[in-house]
Amino acid sequence: QLTLVESGGGSVQPGGSLKLSCTTSRFTLEGYAIGWFRQAPGKEREGGACISMNGVTTEYAESVKGRFTVARDDAKNTVVLEMNSLNAEDTGVYLCAADYGYYTCSEYWTGPIRTDDFNWWGQGTQVAVSS
Repeated sequence: QLTLVESGGGSVQPGGSLKLSCTTSRFTLEGYAIGWFRQAPGKEREGGACISMNGVTTEYAESVKGRFTVARDDAKNTVVLEMNSLNAEDTGVYLCAADYGYYTCSEYWTGPIRTDDFNWWGQGTQVAVSS
């Protein structure tokens, strides 16, 4: 069982920044594409960003493009999501998810970032953006 753990959530004022991390202790994440999703109150789970297993390609939802950046830190077995210019609409539970292999989020793959493309999920970390 691949167990993912998110960290870094918290409360922040509009315009602020947060960095979320996704990691696992059982496997290396180098073999997995990683996606980041947001579950906002009363809304469907929305894919925000993903990165290919080799870190070469990334995809972003239009709502976060230019504000969020996803990157791999293989030395720490971690995938990070840097979130900038946060607004109230970014509030929600952020979950990371993994899919094994090369294809997902690679140069051969086409979005949108869909929940069904990922097989393993973390429990999520809360992000609250308010003044």
